[in-house]
Amino acid sequence: AMQAHPQEAGVQEEGCRALGNVCFGSDAAAFARKQRAAVAGAIEAIVAAMQAHPQEAGVQEEGCRALGNVCFGSDAAAFARKQRAAVAGAIEAIVAAM
Repeated sequence: AMQAHPQEAGVQEEGCRALGNVCFGSDAAAFARKQRAAVAGAIEAIVAAMQAHPQEAGVQEEGCRALGNVCFGSDAAAFARKQRAAVAGAIEAIVAAM
């Protein structure tokens, strides 16, 4: 839905919220979901939503939360997700949201 409707702020906000919820947690299953989301392009989709809707507080809030949840962890896969987020422009998107 996020890729099909990039200019619909409501869709982007709900997509970020859904990704944040799916990626919440710190058990093995949650880490597997985080990795699956990253491989599916979730990080890039979240950053794109935040960049496309800089004045939409809901998109910014849910995007920050989703990025935090997807990138959470201290194993090698988490470090790779964090690097992927940095390359995708997540750091700049988060700072701009502030």
